[in-house]
Amino acid sequence: MPPDSHAPRPSLQKLFLTGLLTLLPIWLTWVVIKFVFVLLSGISKPWVEPLSHQIAASFPQSMGWFNGVWVQNTIAMIATLFVILAVGALTRRVIGQRLLGWFEKLVARIPLANVIYTSARKLLDILQTQPGSTQRVVLIDFPHRDMKSVGLVTRVMREEGTGRELAAVYVPTTPNPTSGYLEIVPVELLTPTDWTVDQAMSFIISGGAVAPEAMPFTRAGDR
Repeated sequence: MPPDSHAPRPSLQKLFLTGLLTLLPIWLTWVVIKFVFVLLSGISKPWVEPLSHQIAASFPQSMGWFNGVWVQNTIAMIATLFVILAVGALTRRVIGQRLLGWFEKLVARIPLANVIYTSARKLLDILQTQPGSTQRVVLIDFPHRDMKSVGLVTRVMREEGTGRELAAVYVPTTPNPTSGYLEIVPVELLTPTDWTVDQAMSFIISGGAVAPEAMPFTRAGDR
């Protein structure tokens, strides 16, 4: 059927919002990819750049394009990715685990670095752990009882004097889960979920757009 010529035309504001909402995910994807590209290429660039200049100078007719900035950045990124994959493969072997243990012992002797490395390592280990008795995805009353936030239980402790169980809960922020809040919450006030860490991260990064059809909200003791 031909389009209705009498249908009202969308206003400029609606057109702008439609275009903005269409382009925003594309722009965010580009920003993240660009950030990762620049970060990875910057790690290997100090030795890739002089090597590229040397190759271009040795073969100016056929290899002069090695002086291009985009070529150097691409080679640097590929080299960094290769190193990351090699470290991952090496870590799965006995010799890699021994080297990692030696490095961790070395870092432990450095006053400030040992705190940063140990804390970051434990947090990353927890993020890779499936939900269990002490590492799980929960909901907590934050910022008040009628609102919930997704949190990751990183440790369970006991209150001095009473022995009541307390949970250290890391509450990631949207859309950047690497920043967040640390809350100390009594275990009985937690609302447990059956989510994996990957599901929780998808929920947080997407601002709730990627979510299951149903989820718990009321604490078990309040039902």
